[in-house]
Amino acid sequence: MHIADMTMFYAPASGGVRTYLEAKHRRLQLYSGVRHSILVPGRDYSHNAGVYEVPAPVLPFGKGYRFPVRRAPWRNLLRSLRPDLIEVGDPYMTAWAALDAGRRLDVPVIGFYHSDLPLLVGNRLGHWLGANLNGYVARLYGSFDRVLAPSQAMASKLIALGVRNVYVQPLGVDLETFQPSRRDPGLREELGLADDTRLLIFAGRGSREKNLGVLLETARQLGTDYHLLLVGSGMPRQVPSNVTVVNRFCPAIEVARLMASCDVLLHAGNQETFGLVVLEAMASGIPVVAARAGALPELVPFHSGRLCRPLDAAAMAQAVRELFDCDHRLLGRQARQHVEAHHAWDAVVAGLLTHYHAVLGTANLPVAVHG
Repeated sequence: MHIADMTMFYAPASGGVRTYLEAKHRRLQLYSGVRHSILVPGRDYSHNAGVYEVPAPVLPFGKGYRFPVRRAPWRNLLRSLRPDLIEVGDPYMTAWAALDAGRRLDVPVIGFYHSDLPLLVGNRLGHWLGANLNGYVARLYGSFDRVLAPSQAMASKLIALGVRNVYVQPLGVDLETFQPSRRDPGLREELGLADDTRLLIFAGRGSREKNLGVLLETARQLGTDYHLLLVGSGMPRQVPSNVTVVNRFCPAIEVARLMASCDVLLHAGNQETFGLVVLEAMASGIPVVAARAGALPELVPFHSGRLCRPLDAAAMAQAVRELFDCDHRLLGRQARQHVEAHHAWDAVVAGLLTHYHAVLGTANLPVAVHG
């Protein structure tokens, strides 16, 4: 079986989609009889270890992302690779190129709905424009042989738009990189904090939908017994005195050390399509306090953290206090056990292969979301 993945969400500092593709690529190499190719935007045509770059212009202020504007280069490369199945991970030009190539090669095409396009556009350009994209999403994803969504929340949105053949396929976490053994007892000293300071963390991009202002206000309300560490590019500069900012992209191994060395992850995002950082924190052996919104309630069971009212710093601060009134270390151990049981990448890839065999007609169908 030759699987071809393609997406424009692939840049030096990109997040979940690139993580998904690279984890999948590593594990598929362990399967006999399976070949995996990844097509992504680049400066020029190139090929290295199964990853093919297709020329595309750089997005201005796009943090290294490139935006394909022509179908033909992607379609032609797919026709030369002759995959048995195509999966596309974004709703832009590459999606239409994949559908074109799928028709010409007579192979199935799967669409993975990683990002909520109408919501994303509405947040940045106005909700009227976002609402007008619902029809576009329905038309595009209605054209795929099968649609995968990383969470029930995303699947439900697609089904509400009239998209059929939608299946939930949760993503995974790197259990080797993110693990409790990365804990560094010297982090508090490094930050100039007392040993008994309760250390909170958020890691990710400082984009609007992460609601970092809620985290800052939460830290302010918690006071000096607590300290918040913000890690990632685009973080705010003006912060309360009990907040430290690492305002740069950090490699996964560095994030893993910081995660495991803190006590709790805070996540105020209310529009998450999945929430990989939550799984990374849980894999690191720390519990999570998150907004009860988007996909986050699907990831954080009560024995691994707490959920609170969205966009409410007072509610988040109270949830943090309640968590520390419990045995937060026990919650962290249970969080690690939860992701080991439900979000190991090996299990995710096995689930993906079930979908692939289903559309190829070589295995029994898994159960669809809509029945």
